[in-house]
Amino acid sequence: MTKPHLPRLIPTGTCWCGCGIETGIGSFFARGHDKTAEAALIAVKFGSSVPQLLQAHGFGPQYSVTDAAVRSGDWQRCCHAGCKYVGAPASVRNHEKKPHETDER
Repeated sequence: MTKPHLPRLIPTGTCWCGCGIETGIGSFFARGHDKTAEAALIAVKFGSSVPQLLQAHGFGPQYSVTDAAVRSGDWQRCCHAGCKYVGAPASVRNHEKKPHETDER
């Protein structure tokens, strides 16, 4: 699937959730407000339900959104054998630094 070209966004100094709070240099959101904006968007577009959002885009128990993110190259899997952790590359790098059940201690 071809991804659309997205414009480069520049932080404005004001929280993008719409609360009006001033943000730090380089930040789009006040702390935690990214989740507020995300939840509000889901509510506006999909009726307050993450399952409805997933279903509207063809995902659910039979078709994994996390597997699709890995296949697209946007996410990756933990390199430790048997670990099921997936996430954005920076998140996975942080996760992989932690001890795993399969690691020798």
